[in-house]
Amino acid sequence: MSEKSAAGGGLRERKKRATRAALAEAAVRLAAEHGAEKVTVEAISAAAGVSVRTFFNYFDTRDDAFVVMDADAGARMRCAVLAAPAELAPLEALRGALAAEFAEAEQDHELWRLHAEVLHASPHLLARGVGAHMAAEANLAEAIAERLHGADDGLYPRLLASVAHAAVRTSMDHWSAHQEEVAFLDVFHEVFTLLAAGLPAPPA
Repeated sequence: MSEKSAAGGGLRERKKRATRAALAEAAVRLAAEHGAEKVTVEAISAAAGVSVRTFFNYFDTRDDAFVVMDADAGARMRCAVLAAPAELAPLEALRGALAAEFAEAEQDHELWRLHAEVLHASPHLLARGVGAHMAAEANLAEAIAERLHGADDGLYPRLLASVAHAAVRTSMDHWSAHQEEVAFLDVFHEVFTLLAAGLPAPPA
């Protein structure tokens, strides 16, 4: 399957994404309520309204359902980075790709908050989450490198992807503490504006 197909797709692909999302949401909500170690595949499948066999069509193990909320996000962001106008700086192309994802995710902030709580409550799940985060970062670095057409030795794409992920994490942490006062995307864009300006020190 091509990246475009994975990121978009027809009705069948949309149904598959919906089923996977339902399973992931059921897993996270059950884990948040009972603790991940007490949640079974049978319980997750029942909560999502599918069979155990269907569960294993989407996840190799029970723990996989707790770790990645949206398996297609990486493909979508890669496509967005590569499709961004050529005149955009790599940081701005990446900013646009990330913003498009978070515009939708912000509507489900309660579920994403529960997801973070579930990972942090279980050391082995947190470790797997870190691994998934590193893989996503590497994929973004590859997309940036492809956009640069090999004009860099690999250091810049890796650094930009790493900085972008740190910026997203900082945005989320700040927004979580001030979500009654400001929208997540406003914080996100403020952070990336500071990055684009070279992180100038705030006025005294």
